[in-house]
Amino acid sequence: MTDGESKEHSAAWWGAVKGEPGVTPEHVWTFRGYKLKASEFTTAMVHFFRAEVHRANVWRQRLDMTTNWAVITTGATISIAFSQGVNSHSVIVLNTLLVTLFLFIEARRYRFYEVWSTRVRLLETDFFAAMLVPPFQPAADWAESLAENLLQPHFTISMWEAIGRRYRRNYLWMYGIMAAAWVVHVWLRPTPITSWTDFLNNAALGPVPGWLVLAAGVAFNLLLLAMGVLTMGLQQASGEILPRFGTFPIRVGLDRVAAPARLRDWRAWFRPSFRREQFLALVITDHAEAIARRVLSEMRRGMTALSGTGMYTGQPRSVLLCALTASEVPHLRALLHEEDPKAFLIVSPAREILGSGFTPLKQETPTGRK
Repeated sequence: MTDGESKEHSAAWWGAVKGEPGVTPEHVWTFRGYKLKASEFTTAMVHFFRAEVHRANVWRQRLDMTTNWAVITTGATISIAFSQGVNSHSVIVLNTLLVTLFLFIEARRYRFYEVWSTRVRLLETDFFAAMLVPPFQPAADWAESLAENLLQPHFTISMWEAIGRRYRRNYLWMYGIMAAAWVVHVWLRPTPITSWTDFLNNAALGPVPGWLVLAAGVAFNLLLLAMGVLTMGLQQASGEILPRFGTFPIRVGLDRVAAPARLRDWRAWFRPSFRREQFLALVITDHAEAIARRVLSEMRRGMTALSGTGMYTGQPRSVLLCALTASEVPHLRALLHEEDPKAFLIVSPAREILGSGFTPLKQETPTGRK
């Protein structure tokens, strides 16, 4: 579909949805005799959106629950430490390890939350935004991105980025409070110290000397702080609200470039982009016309016929060339089995397919203009 045809199709679809006179509602999806109308498509998308929002909210509550565990245990630990004896600062050390476990659990839950949040973001930017601000056109790959996320669910954010985000948002302050409480406890219990030697003596934990406990604590907190700083540039998913202005990576074709957010026109802010795996199919058959006719009518895919010669038999053979996505390969295989069981099928992965039915040939500029 060309750019002009896409605009005409969009205008007709919007006219049918709004009930404009003279505009006949068209089917937006047809499969094996079942035709989905524009209103039915909209209803399905609305229910799907509600389901994904509910999923995201459930995992958001689980994130808050893990944070609450860390806050409660930190408060309880500090209260216990200052109400007990000389070496009770050991509970602060143990709680630091426990809070680290909570951080790991919360980061894992955050990755699951981002799976559902990504789908919600796709619907917000390319379905509802297009409804609210016509004639804003959805991105050419939004349906492909959503289909890829549904067919092959995967984490949209790495574990390091998830840990870094949760650490900077919540756990940095808890680690700071525990470190300060440990220093104050060692300094004041049982009596205020007067020398550095007394501080190291109070910091000892059983057979572990105080200098080693202090060095381990400083190294551990510096390591966490370095991890939080080094993961600040990771922005694989929108997650919590990120700076709207400034520069950050956006996807243009297969490359990532930095462009000011205020210069991107209608480009969706942090809209994730994925696509299904694409293939190039070669079909060697004696029933080229029948197969091509069914592929055109049932799969809505174009085919190109090439002339070939079987080197073993010396007989002329037809070679059909067809570009497909991952979900369409089984359909093509079943179709070939019905039309020509002796056909020869070769399916090879394609790095990128540009043109009608796939990614548009026109490349978007960093400013969002074509």
